[in-house]
Amino acid sequence: MQYSQTTFQITAQDSFVQDILVAQLAEIGFETFENPTDDTLVAYIQTDSFNEEELHTLLAAFPFEGITLQETALCENIDWNAEWEKHYFEPIVIGDQCVIHSSFHKDLPTCQYDIIIDPKMAFGTGHHQTTSLILTELLSMNLQGKSLLDMGCGTAVLALLASMRGANPITAVDIDNWCTENAVENMALNKIDNIEVILGDARVLEGKHFDVILANINRNILLMDMERYVACLNTEGTLIISGFYTEDIPMLEAHANTLGLHLTAQHTKDNWAMLAFAN
Repeated sequence: MQYSQTTFQITAQDSFVQDILVAQLAEIGFETFENPTDDTLVAYIQTDSFNEEELHTLLAAFPFEGITLQETALCENIDWNAEWEKHYFEPIVIGDQCVIHSSFHKDLPTCQYDIIIDPKMAFGTGHHQTTSLILTELLSMNLQGKSLLDMGCGTAVLALLASMRGANPITAVDIDNWCTENAVENMALNKIDNIEVILGDARVLEGKHFDVILANINRNILLMDMERYVACLNTEGTLIISGFYTEDIPMLEAHANTLGLHLTAQHTKDNWAMLAFAN
């Protein structure tokens, strides 16, 4: 499989500017990102999916200064685990209760929940604010015996923590086969066997029901698919969404209200937001 890499120079002082760029690049097909230096971002996309005009349109409309496109080039035969090990993925501790690390990490802190993630190209190591926000929320919830959906599961890190905290059964869904394959690999690494991993979009949810639904996806997908999530939510269920900015909160809350949900929790981190709803 051939990939293209696009390199950006980052001169913006605020870290959230790069986060916003990464989120927007992901919406047009870029799959993984690394920072070889403090002022450089490299983004990877399958060459067949790369649209140069779409990229330039995104950059022309980008609302912040400090982003410069340097070059786009073909690349092949990348060892994605090695790239993460060299450039990005470091162990992270969530709430002093959960440590997330890869199989190559040593000298780790001892926590109640120890999650191994070898991310390859899938999103979800706990480093991104949206993942961290949901992980923190899961640590505060009673999940014992509750059925749970991890929608847009990426590495399945959310599903893995939910399983360790007693959720059962669990379904993890993603539209990307890289993610579903990686989710299965991470289940094996953590000796977790109560997660059903499904390749597909929200249409695969028809006829299924859950006590808790997690959806860490971008705003537009949340708006489009929230009705399907609500249709799957059991009475007295919980829907937790993230993957959007604080300015998107009113729009998403209003849409949830029209579907019979009410807001029960709201948390933000570096301009990213998480909302929890009950029916």
